[in-house]
Amino acid sequence: VACLAAFLGGKLRSREELALLGVAVGITQGALFLLLSVASGMVWYDLLGATAIYGLLGLAWSIVAIGISPYLEHLFDLVTTIRLVELANPNRPLLKRLAAETPGTFQHTLFVATLAEAAARELGCNVELTRTGTLYHDIGKMHDPKGFIENQMGAPNKHDLIDDPWKSAAIIKKHVTEGIVMARKARLPRAVQSFIPEHQGKMLIAYFYHQAQQKAAQDSTKTVNDDDFRYDGPDPQSRETGIVMLADSCEAALRSLKDATPEEALNMINKILRARWQEGQLAESGLTREEMGTIARVFVNVWQQSNHQRIAYPKLSIK
Repeated sequence: VACLAAFLGGKLRSREELALLGVAVGITQGALFLLLSVASGMVWYDLLGATAIYGLLGLAWSIVAIGISPYLEHLFDLVTTIRLVELANPNRPLLKRLAAETPGTFQHTLFVATLAEAAARELGCNVELTRTGTLYHDIGKMHDPKGFIENQMGAPNKHDLIDDPWKSAAIIKKHVTEGIVMARKARLPRAVQSFIPEHQGKMLIAYFYHQAQQKAAQDSTKTVNDDDFRYDGPDPQSRETGIVMLADSCEAALRSLKDATPEEALNMINKILRARWQEGQLAESGLTREEMGTIARVFVNVWQQSNHQRIAYPKLSIK
């Protein structure tokens, strides 16, 4: 009974399910005690009181588990399925702020989460951890929402006004360091925090890097240091964070596709994934080269589902 309860306990997604498990364990304990006692020659009606006690013990332990599990999760930084599901609730403070202060980033995050979750499920990874980590991976963008194009909503590009690729790159890089600070203040599990730096790894902020090279070519007093335009890392250390890096890299490209065929979309995604692989960004993630093809196909399937054709309704004349 204990082994079965422990196995099922790791798959629970809510405190309610934990309570129901306690009821099931209690009934099972009582029934087993009654059967074994009767089999040993005891009279069943003399055992009803003890059977009830065994049954109530299972229920009592579930009540205790519900009460103390949140404290144990925080004290020992445990990442249970229940905790991950609770952290993924859009009414959590950080996620509510993300939706209100950076609406463009929030929409980006939801699509990345959909891509990453589908890939994680296909590869047999931790789906709940992948989804929850993705929801928090860009919280650092709240430090400067207008510094990221998805939040500019048609307004002038802040970086055009700055006209300094070194400063712009610093703003972009800061969303990782600020995100880690926010995650620690919110006491997110370390496993969730890891998605913040690892989804960027040590990638180059290519757009501003090339801008800086152009300015340095025109002004000999300016020098371009690669480290100023590269995230600090670390590279993805798990399959889950590796998947999110790939989903994050492909999200904007997939959104830009309107009339492309699935084959064209797959070719584009394969190019992006191949680039990440060749850069060595995934070397420590545990993902294999063969899995790149699977991930690409999953991403295209998700894109097709979100980009389905709609009926063109006729315009109604207003009289």
